[in-house]
Amino acid sequence: MTTIRTTCKHCGDVELTTRDIGLELAAEGSTGHYRFECPYCASMQRRPANHRVVSILLATGVEYQIISETGPITEDEISSFASSLEAGDWFSELAPN
Repeated sequence: MTTIRTTCKHCGDVELTTRDIGLELAAEGSTGHYRFECPYCASMQRRPANHRVVSILLATGVEYQIISETGPITEDEISSFASSLEAGDWFSELAPN
């Protein structure tokens, strides 16, 4: 199994497996963040990952998520969406001609 070496803010150098690391990729680009729980102090760590780090983590098989920086859906957006579903013939706008 692949071993990945990184640094804990509290404990220093630590060795992890691909299962110990999660990768958050930015929706617009080739960078993101990786996160892990330190095997010694159990603190959760989140670090920036440049293009090179992302490439290495993906090549070793680390699981990833694509994260949108726009944030969660707001109540206003949900309300507007629900209103648009109730009004008019929205389905015909989606159906191909």
